[in-house]
Amino acid sequence: MNATDGFNLWSETYDREMDDIFAIQADIARSVAEALKVALLGGEQKKSAARSPKAPVYNAYLQGRYFRQLNTKEGLEKALRYFREALELDPGYAPAWTGVALAYGSLASEGYLPVADGYEQARQAAERALELDPNLGEAHAALAFIRRAYDWDWVGADASSRRALELEPGNGAVILGAARVASGLGRLDEALALTRRAATSDPLNVTIHYRLARYAYFLGRLDEAVASFKKVLELNPEYPAAHQDLSLVYLAQSRPEAALAEMQQEKRDLWRRYGFSLLYSALGRQKEADATLSEFVRHYQDTAAYQIAEVYASRGEVDRAFEWLERAYAQRDSGLSQLKGNPRFTRLESDPRYAALLEKMHLPL
Repeated sequence: MNATDGFNLWSETYDREMDDIFAIQADIARSVAEALKVALLGGEQKKSAARSPKAPVYNAYLQGRYFRQLNTKEGLEKALRYFREALELDPGYAPAWTGVALAYGSLASEGYLPVADGYEQARQAAERALELDPNLGEAHAALAFIRRAYDWDWVGADASSRRALELEPGNGAVILGAARVASGLGRLDEALALTRRAATSDPLNVTIHYRLARYAYFLGRLDEAVASFKKVLELNPEYPAAHQDLSLVYLAQSRPEAALAEMQQEKRDLWRRYGFSLLYSALGRQKEADATLSEFVRHYQDTAAYQIAEVYASRGEVDRAFEWLERAYAQRDSGLSQLKGNPRFTRLESDPRYAALLEKMHLPL
């Protein structure tokens, strides 16, 4: 009901068995969202063809969504199992195919699966979701993710993310997907604005707050970055890289003791080694910086070439930074999709090799 004139924006009757309670919730949420889109955005929105799932299907799907946002190897593997469980019960449920696509893409981008195999599985699942439901915004967003992180097809990624936004303008995950494409293209102000909008739409989504913090950090909005990283850790104290990132923001604020204390709390080995490599170097503790970087390279040269390049760039070792960026390119490291706008590579931008790398990745200068 519109509070100003008493007009009913939405009304519907649902008559089902109580064991379909999850499906009823989904129907109600979808109906309310569609009504509000028409009322607030104007015009008729294209409706998704997604059928209301039975309770066991939707329950498995929701659990998959929960574990995917944890962004750990174990969480992503559990998410994939739950999405597959939903599809065993209902092979035509397009949102579960989208979940499979995003889980495979994340497993590949985080180095938990071979890159080519993981993204191929992700692409097949996203395409299946779109076959089943061409108007499912999250499926278009999943395709945008693949085109951005693996294909480096920026025109295609931009088109897919814009289509997703047209279909689901209030979906936080869809808005975040568009922000990530904008960031990859170097449009950081747009990425930050979109991510703020996504956080308003989906305030409990930890991934959105993490990206909000990263974009604020890249743009030098350090107080906002601190607040957003703290929100990430409030929602999930074990979120990978959050302590490490917050530590580096403290360093940028000239708070070295706080930075050291925060970095000690990072539990994931990759991000801990990466973070201390940067931190020790910035603090002038060169012997520790060299030893930590050596171990970081030894353990993660096949899965974190982009981050190794960041460390060398931060140390001012430009040739080594480009060497590792080329390795990242050869390994199809998804981190390269975040190259533009990353302040750690600022000193590389005047080097002709930087422009050549952007050209190879089909990115504008």
